[in-house]
Amino acid sequence: MAQLEIAANSLASALAAQQGGADRIELCGALEVGGLTPSHALIALAREQVRIPIHVLIRPRAGDFVYSEHELTAMLRDIEHCVAIGCDGVVIGVLDADGSIDKARCRDLIGAAGPAGVTFHRAFDTTRDLSAALEDVIALGCERLLTSGGQASALAGAATIGALVQQAGSRIRVMPGGGIDAANVGTIRAQTAAEEFHASAKRVLPSRMRDGPLIDLGMSGGEWRTDVEQVRALAAALRR
Repeated sequence: MAQLEIAANSLASALAAQQGGADRIELCGALEVGGLTPSHALIALAREQVRIPIHVLIRPRAGDFVYSEHELTAMLRDIEHCVAIGCDGVVIGVLDADGSIDKARCRDLIGAAGPAGVTFHRAFDTTRDLSAALEDVIALGCERLLTSGGQASALAGAATIGALVQQAGSRIRVMPGGGIDAANVGTIRAQTAAEEFHASAKRVLPSRMRDGPLIDLGMSGGEWRTDVEQVRALAAALRR
C-alpha cells in the first residue's frame, strides 16, 4: 500500500498530519526556506504527543548543502538528540563542492543515527549526476531517497523519478516530493511507479493580530500550517 509522508513544521502541523491519515511525519522548521532542523523542544513535544513515525530533518541552515566542520558537529549532536528521545529516523544530505554526495561526511551522520532510519533529502536533486548520486546514496545504506527528479516539482521530474525507481529496484525506496497534492499524486504515482510520497499539504493561516502591524517588517503574516483536509484528500487519493 502506498505511504504518505507529511512535512510538518510545528506540533500543530504534526497533529494535523496524523489526524488526516499521514503514515509518517518529516518534522522540520522554516518550510519557507525548504525546511531546517526544528528545536529540541519541538522534537521532544512531537515525540511525546504524536503516535505515527517521526523522522527529523537535519539541516542546520538555508542555502547549499556543503557544510563546515562546525555545522557538521551541530548536525551530529542534533541526530544524537533525536535518537536519545526515540525518534524513528532522520533526514540528511551533505554534498561536496563538486556537487557530488559527500560520502565520508554522510557516513558520520548515518553512524550517529544508529538504529534509526535514514532518508537522503532533496540535496540529491542538486547533484551533477543523479544516476551516480543514487548509487552513492544506496551504498551509504540509506533506506529512502526524497527527490523531485532534479526539477522544481515532482510532476515536472516524474519521468526522471520513474527512471530512478527502476534503477533502484528493491535496494532503496525512491519517494517523490515537491508540489504534490491530491490532484496530481495519482498521475505522479502512475508515471513513476513509486509507492511512497512526500508533501507539505500546508496553508497560510491569517494573522492573529487584530489591526495588523504599524510597519511591515516581513514578519506580520500568519503561520504556515499543515491542513488536515489536504492531508485527508491526499491519503484518500493514494488509497483509491
